Amino acid sequence: MFTYVFLQHYWWFIISVLGSTLVFLLFVQGGQGLLYTIGRTPTERNMIADTLGRKWELTFTTLVTFGGAFFASFPLFYSTSFGGAFYVWMLILFVFVIQAVSYEYRRKPNNFLGERTFNAFLVINGILGALLLGVAVGTFFFGANFVVDRGNLANLGGSMAISQWTTPWRGLEAVLDYRNLSLGLAVLFLSRVLGLQYFMNSIDDEIIYDRSRRHLVYNAVPFLVFFLVFLVSLLFADGRAVDPQTGVITIEKHKYLHNLLAMPYILTAMLFGIVSVLWSLLSGISGTGARKAIWFGGAGTVVTVLCLLLIAGWNNTSYYPSLADTQSSLTIYNSSSSEFTLKTMSVVSLLIPFVFAYIWYAWKALTKNRVTRAENEGGEDTH
Repeated sequence: MFTYVFLQHYWWFIISVLGSTLVFLLFVQGGQGLLYTIGRTPTERNMIADTLGRKWELTFTTLVTFGGAFFASFPLFYSTSFGGAFYVWMLILFVFVIQAVSYEYRRKPNNFLGERTFNAFLVINGILGALLLGVAVGTFFFGANFVVDRGNLANLGGSMAISQWTTPWRGLEAVLDYRNLSLGLAVLFLSRVLGLQYFMNSIDDEIIYDRSRRHLVYNAVPFLVFFLVFLVSLLFADGRAVDPQTGVITIEKHKYLHNLLAMPYILTAMLFGIVSVLWSLLSGISGTGARKAIWFGGAGTVVTVLCLLLIAGWNNTSYYPSLADTQSSLTIYNSSSSEFTLKTMSVVSLLIPFVFAYIWYAWKALTKNRVTRAENEGGEDTH
């Protein structure tokens, strides 16, 4: 019923949906990075930790699901990036692990590290988690240092891996590319913007509301600057185009600009997403509808990131360009699972709408009662 090519495009769409949802849910990380900026007293910090603690598991679960879906649908990317860029992914994993530990133990009585230590862990996760994920996504467009030798598939008894990293930095070198770093910083400040909008929506306290609205300006400006640098760099960047018939990969100037022009529905959707984010910033800063700004910001984030990820893999584009060997670049054609595997997983993917429905239900249930100062002046977290 469905062709192999359709299934490959379909699963890149699923990956893009999960990735865009993850970027939105990074508002938890953004809020954590502002723990001491918005929370000036222990009670205020407890209020922030309380409201974020109701949502952090959604971010963590989406991150794991994103990685699992990538592994199942495009295993060559998983082995190349997760196996090659070892230091980056291990650092990302570490900062998310200390986040989970912090929410569990930060206010437990007699914890030997103390509440301040776990607060510091939350801040570290809030800054490095968003920054490193943004830098890692930047390599989807601007490439990484690896080579792929599919001849090693036949060497079942040997020790040679299919993919080899060509630098000793194991992915950390991506930070040296200003385009990757600009995306990482854009994601960091976007997460802080969304975190502030979430505070205004979920915390019933005028002091935190006014403080969050004031700091929205301080974080919106750098977000817009870094996102503009990334977007302009992307539209004028060289990309890798693949011939679907021969599998030959070539460098194409302005590839991502060409992708937007070739798929006007994606261009239209991305413009809508950008306008939605800008509207959320204006409404949040002005105070008009500030408590609902998170919905415009969240929807705009999901749509914009979804479109960016789609132009990274669709229209015969390499979604993971190799800087060491152009022909080693990964595409949805040369890195996917078998047709049988993708078809089988597609049946399971029909459950995804129910998963999102559950997330929506859980979101509404957990935020039915807004966080107040009175309930956080003592005792343990209520999340």
